[in-house]
Amino acid sequence: MRASKSIALQRFILFTLLILASLVSQAQTRISGQVTDAATGEALPFVGIFVKNSSIGTSTDVEGKYNIRLSSTPDSLTAAFVGYLPLTLPVQKGVATQTLDFKLQTNAQQLQEVVIRPGENPAWPIMRRVMDNKNANDKRKLTAYQYEAYTKMQFDVDNVGQQKGKGVVGKAIESLVDSQMYLAGEDGKKLLPFFLSESLSDVYYTRDPKRSKEIIKATKVTGIGLQDGTLVSQVIGSNYQDYNFYQNWVSVLQKNFISPIADGWKSYYTYELEDSTYIGDDWCYELSFKQKRPQDLAFNGRMWITADGYALRKLEATVSKSANINFVESIALKQELQPVGEQAWMPADTEVKIKIVGLTPKRPGILAKVYTSYQEVVVNQPQKPDFFDKPVELLAGASKQAESFWEERRHDTLSLADQQVYATINALRETPRVKRFSDIVTVLGTGYKSFGKVSWGPWPYTYALNDVEGHRFQVGGKTNINFSNKLELRGYVAYGTKDQAYKYSLGGRYIFNRKRWSELGFTHQEDLQQVGLMSDRLASSPFFLGFSRFGELRRPVMVRESNLYLQRDVLRGVTERVSMRTRHFDPQYDFAYYKNGPAQPDQLASSFTATEVSFLTRYAKDEVYVENDNERISLGSGSYPVLSLKYTLGLNNALGATVDYQRVDLGVEQDFVMGRLGNAMYRLEAGKIFSPVPYPLLEVHTGNETPFYYDATYNLMDYFEFASDTYAALHYEQYFEGLLFNRLPLIKKLKWRVLGSANVLYGSLSQSNLDLMPEYTPAGNRQEAFKTLGDTPYVELGYGIENIFKILRVDAFHRLTHLDEGTRKFGLKFSVQFKL
Repeated sequence: MRASKSIALQRFILFTLLILASLVSQAQTRISGQVTDAATGEALPFVGIFVKNSSIGTSTDVEGKYNIRLSSTPDSLTAAFVGYLPLTLPVQKGVATQTLDFKLQTNAQQLQEVVIRPGENPAWPIMRRVMDNKNANDKRKLTAYQYEAYTKMQFDVDNVGQQKGKGVVGKAIESLVDSQMYLAGEDGKKLLPFFLSESLSDVYYTRDPKRSKEIIKATKVTGIGLQDGTLVSQVIGSNYQDYNFYQNWVSVLQKNFISPIADGWKSYYTYELEDSTYIGDDWCYELSFKQKRPQDLAFNGRMWITADGYALRKLEATVSKSANINFVESIALKQELQPVGEQAWMPADTEVKIKIVGLTPKRPGILAKVYTSYQEVVVNQPQKPDFFDKPVELLAGASKQAESFWEERRHDTLSLADQQVYATINALRETPRVKRFSDIVTVLGTGYKSFGKVSWGPWPYTYALNDVEGHRFQVGGKTNINFSNKLELRGYVAYGTKDQAYKYSLGGRYIFNRKRWSELGFTHQEDLQQVGLMSDRLASSPFFLGFSRFGELRRPVMVRESNLYLQRDVLRGVTERVSMRTRHFDPQYDFAYYKNGPAQPDQLASSFTATEVSFLTRYAKDEVYVENDNERISLGSGSYPVLSLKYTLGLNNALGATVDYQRVDLGVEQDFVMGRLGNAMYRLEAGKIFSPVPYPLLEVHTGNETPFYYDATYNLMDYFEFASDTYAALHYEQYFEGLLFNRLPLIKKLKWRVLGSANVLYGSLSQSNLDLMPEYTPAGNRQEAFKTLGDTPYVELGYGIENIFKILRVDAFHRLTHLDEGTRKFGLKFSVQFKL
């Protein structure tokens, strides 16, 4: 019964769309004609035909002919072509079908005088003038600027009519009631829209200190698979569509492309002076540019440079499929700029089109289109520094603006095609098979499945099999934003069939300030852990921890833990966290330590309790966060390092504690661009424990006995192989992108990418800590020992290839030190990653 109602509803929607389409077709005006050279009569191909002050238009074919259908009759049509004067002709009112032929006059104005050296490319002197005026024209020279931005973003599935029924996506598409739900793309192929968004925001920038902020005033998000549009609303704003070609590197899809007006322009591009023409009221030189090496991250296209001031007036750039970018077949970017004062230029509008292909050419792909326009520009009126504390702010009620608001405030009217997209997406999201597919993707991506106000998960912990617990089953969940946007409760229950023991966790947190993020939280749990895998660094690694519960558990410990914390952003980029934690350790293996030190050898203990207070300060300059329900997601801090300092004080006799100690940990990590060498990442860590403690409280360096790569581990080190009370570590990764393999004739077709890595660890263990360990346990067994690093650091070097079949990464590691018998001197690690 439910299925029949769903089919009836879909047919009703389709029937309504067909009626609307027929009504629209009755009101359409059809105009056709030909564009020719007025002097020679030669047909002109690829001439732009458009309605002024709108996005409506087309272009002529190879014979100079065009055909355009209009839902309303404009006053006129305009034809414009490089090297010719634009021509506007009137359109007759009330005539449904009419012909307009354009005869274009050549543009007789000559280029301004430039100095051309003997034998040099005529484009070079213009490029030299561009370089001379680059800083003067760059908007970054302004003390401050602000503007209102309107952004429209659309995603369509393409290649849908070619391989029906192939794969999950194909089956979901095949389940649609009628092929009339497809839309026609620019190339005539079928498209199926699944996401459309609009946003209106105010963007602010100040130079000293460098700060930016976007206040999203209105947002309208329609898409398949969206449980909540809050996160999407924050990442569709204009801040993420800011393409400044005056920078040497322009970021597109988190890939850094060399700008055609970069300081080292001659090294990356070839240029040709093509023509001169008017762009608006500005007389411009037209230059074409092409990348010198096909696999480089560079553009191909044309740009128009003003003859007065040598500013970038307009740019049309593409990225070919030869560039080593996964899943991306092509990128097309158009931008027009406008003067805003002090000779600086800012974008007037930007349009980006990205074609994303499937894992195979026959699979459906995605066509992404993003349009952004900029109005109400104000310069050199800086805001106060604390105004920028929250870089992205979504105003309350931004997603609830009425349609009348959008009709009044959009920078351009919503086209008939856009209206049809909205209707099609709303119909598609109710299709059962599409709903199931989007639910599966959400669960795989987030680890949780939502059921109203509660989300079940995370799924990597649902089942495990090991020698201590046997078959371990776990069920858990948390409340989501539908329950409360301030209070979150979470917990789980687990049971082992071999030890026949229940484990559990209960917790919650309360968010009492989102603008300057502040939260209070608590947890209480009792569960089995492993001594070598209790590092706080692994808290964000559910897949690694979930997999480590399979097989033999090394040094299992039953831990009963209670934790209370308070966290607050005290300044932009500065986060403080104060926590109090008590943990009772009950080892499930033969363990003992001298409770009062080796001076009293008869005081042996096999369990202990630690109560500690910790203070964490984290500084990340210009870090940007977005919110996803009740979680914060960091979008990084650009090229600035992230610093952290943590002090921990162990309190003896507090809440049953049997040990006291002090500990300090430092951390620095940074990602940065190295030009043609690719990208690099390093992480420095150091720490010291100032008092002797039972060895589960030492810095137990995290080994990795799984076949999978994880950057927070030492890949050829065993679990609990080394422990230290004083340590310093360096982790480094170098991503060469296509630098090396792009030069090899056959290998470059595979689009593999080379990377290198290094792990270096120094550590020591004081004699006072060694003296806490008796040679024999109370049961008379020799206590299992661990190693110390001593004067020789642990070193492992790696090299690998990523982008194998677009998703597979393989790393080979060599262990160079501490090569005792039984250690792994060489190993391969695998990982799956979806990386562009």
